[in-house]
Amino acid sequence: MSQIDRLVANYQRFVQLPWPSNLAEAQRVWFAVYPPAEERRLRVRLGEFEVATLAAKRRWRLVDLTAVPARWLAAHDYREGYFEDPEALETIEEELRKQVVGTLREACQAEEVDPNTVVAVLGAGSLFGFAHVSTVIGELEGIIRGRLLVFFPGEYERNLYRFMDARDGFNYMATPITCSERMPL
Repeated sequence: MSQIDRLVANYQRFVQLPWPSNLAEAQRVWFAVYPPAEERRLRVRLGEFEVATLAAKRRWRLVDLTAVPARWLAAHDYREGYFEDPEALETIEEELRKQVVGTLREACQAEEVDPNTVVAVLGAGSLFGFAHVSTVIGELEGIIRGRLLVFFPGEYERNLYRFMDARDGFNYMATPITCSERMPL
């Protein structure tokens, strides 16, 4: 069984569980953790996550962040300067983070999103080098009605998430759904 097969199977089991309404906001966030090298395989199998969600009698809403940083940068007044000096991109983290948070906030607050909805976030890897996933997700606390599922290219070990396997880990209260053989529930 491949890593993505296991991730799909673990998600299928996980989404079927009861959803307590009294959870803290951070606990309404799920990270589907997979190796970054498996990104294309995950995208091919994305429909299986939606099917599992619908089979559990939940609603599904997908938000793809993949192109958000590129579109935002292409529309930026100083884009040519950033292309000439890529190190200057460090100065735009806050602006880009606000754009990403705005995109996710709009999805989470959409009229059709209710406490029975999974808002799935694809393309978190496109934020690498621009914004920290933990900060983006932290800014959404307080508006998550159902569950926020973040497809997280990285690793999870000993309560630490490591984004794209390249930076120090961060401790976040999100519930991990991993590619482990048989994930404890």
